[in-house]
Amino acid sequence: MATMTLDDLVTQLRAAYGSQLSAVVLYGSAAAGEHIPRQSDFNVLVLLDRIDPATLAASSAVARAWNDAGNPPPMTMTLAEWQRSSDVFPMEYADILDRHRVLHGSSPFDGISVSRENLRLQLEQQVLGKLLQLRQGALLAGTDGKRQLELIAASLSTMMVLFRAVLRLHGEKPEGDNIRLAQRVAALAGLDAAPFERAVRHLRGETKLGAADAGSVLAGYLTGIERLDAYLDRYAARS
Repeated sequence: MATMTLDDLVTQLRAAYGSQLSAVVLYGSAAAGEHIPRQSDFNVLVLLDRIDPATLAASSAVARAWNDAGNPPPMTMTLAEWQRSSDVFPMEYADILDRHRVLHGSSPFDGISVSRENLRLQLEQQVLGKLLQLRQGALLAGTDGKRQLELIAASLSTMMVLFRAVLRLHGEKPEGDNIRLAQRVAALAGLDAAPFERAVRHLRGETKLGAADAGSVLAGYLTGIERLDAYLDRYAARS
C-alpha cells in the first residue's frame, strides 16, 4: 500500500487549492488517541472558500493518493456549508468538536454548537439503522465465523460514535477509552457491555476472537443494540 503522511496531504492540498484552502482538520480516532495501526484510517475535513467542478478536479490526484494509502477521501465542504450544517449532522458535528486537531488554517469551530434535540433525533435514527444493517449482515454471514468477525469489526467504529452520542445526550463528556465508553453506556441503557468490550480488544489485538467465538459475540452485540434502541425510545417519550 502506498505511503502518504498527514504532512504530505496538507502540503499537496495547499498546492492544489492555493488561497481557496481555509482549513484542514484531522478528526476521529487518530485525533483522540484511539488510532489502531493497520486497522484505523485517518479522517480529514477540508474546508474551502468555494467549490466547483474545476476545484475538485484540481485535487483529484491528491484524493486518489490519500485513498491509495488506505484512507477515505477528505470530507470536503465550503466554510459556509460547514458553519450552517450542525443541525443536519448533529452527531457527526458533536464528535468532530470533541475529537479534532487543526492541521492547517484557522480553527473553524468558533460559534459551532449542537442542539441536544437534534442530536437525539439523529441518534434514534442511526441506532435503528445500524441495527437493521447488522441484521442484514448477520443473515448473509449465517454461521460463518470469519464473516461474523468481519461484520463485528466493520461496525465497531460506528458503534463507538453512537455510544459517544448517547453520553452527550445525557450531558456527559464521553470516555476517551472505548472499553470504558461501552461500560458507561451499558450502565445507562441496561445492556451488557461484554460483547462490545470483546470486540474492542479484538480490534486492538489484545485478545483475538476466534471464529468459534464470533457467533456468541455477534448475538450479544445485536441484543445490546436492540436494548439501546428501546432505551432511546423510552428516553424520547420522557423528553
